[in-house]
Amino acid sequence: MSVGIGNAGEAGLFGATEQIGVSRAVTELRAGRAIFIRGVDTMLVVPVDALNAARLAAFRRLGGAATPHLAITQRRAQALGLNASGPVCLELAPETDAAAILAPVFHDQAPRPHRSAPAGPMEEAAVELAKLAQILPAVLVATVSPETEAAHAGQILAVDLAGIAAYRDQAAAALVAASDAELPLANGINARIVVFRDGLGQEPAALVVGHPDPAKPVPLRIHSACLTGDVFGSRRCDCGDQLRLALQRLHELGGGIVLYLAQEGRGVGLANKMRTYRLQDGGLDTVDANTTLGFDDDERDYGQAARMLQLLGWRDVVLLTNNPAKLDGLAAAGITVAGRVALEATINPDNHRYMSTKANRAGHTLQNLLTPEFAQRAKARVR
Repeated sequence: MSVGIGNAGEAGLFGATEQIGVSRAVTELRAGRAIFIRGVDTMLVVPVDALNAARLAAFRRLGGAATPHLAITQRRAQALGLNASGPVCLELAPETDAAAILAPVFHDQAPRPHRSAPAGPMEEAAVELAKLAQILPAVLVATVSPETEAAHAGQILAVDLAGIAAYRDQAAAALVAASDAELPLANGINARIVVFRDGLGQEPAALVVGHPDPAKPVPLRIHSACLTGDVFGSRRCDCGDQLRLALQRLHELGGGIVLYLAQEGRGVGLANKMRTYRLQDGGLDTVDANTTLGFDDDERDYGQAARMLQLLGWRDVVLLTNNPAKLDGLAAAGITVAGRVALEATINPDNHRYMSTKANRAGHTLQNLLTPEFAQRAKARVR
């Protein structure tokens, strides 16, 4: 098995103009800087993550006479008690300060807003960019004049609305292999690591253990990065234990692949994952903590994993997972899932509630943690 390293060609080097613009917009938002989104009008967008009085004052100066709004996700709107079927805009009074803006973004006891309206396409796109940046999925928005945009050309990045909706699929297709090397592991496990690079500069990796049989579906573990569990040995989750267990299973099977993806906290990012931990410490479970912050309970996307497999030369897999959503995600991305192998790690007092939530609310096939009312539903999911 081999994979071409850095063979992107001219199209891969320069990329589509729209894709480059979106990648740069995501980077700007992640750094806390404003952007413009161009559609029928031009909209000023400022991330709420790390909002303070100075940034809010700058936003109001740039927005001029336009009425500022706070755009939030459907999940966050529902957490605030609103009947929402999509992202929502909350109107902000002129005197609203930074603390009052942050309250309806992530406080679990925030009051229900008085003035709200469904978000338009540009506000929805702005929230999507915030999710791609793995910051809080809420942004300040205001429609500005062409003169305002022109006055700040070269200072504030402008991105076209048309490119944002298709960005995730385009980014997966643009993934390239950057480098590889032999990587001997503990317990006599021999492996080779292949590092990829995407349009945001992230570096997902494939760990090829042993020598998978090319005539058979490859045993595969899709593992979302977990700094706290994989590196520091956190007992709040089972991630590190699952990773080590998967490597040992693949070694015993004679070969397989671990795809290590930059999808910390089920795709919300490390900082937001710590915010969910604080909410969990206050009594919420892991699913409600994610949705209280405005995320879906699982924000992961498996298009990138499918692209990595295709570059490695595999399209048929046997998946090592307890999560049926991974099977569905890979299948939707064009990978044939020939089977599933359970991967149940040790449960301890610190992760028991988390593991029970995964079984009873997220559908993971952890049979010994299922309550009776969920047992039959979980049985139907097993393939």
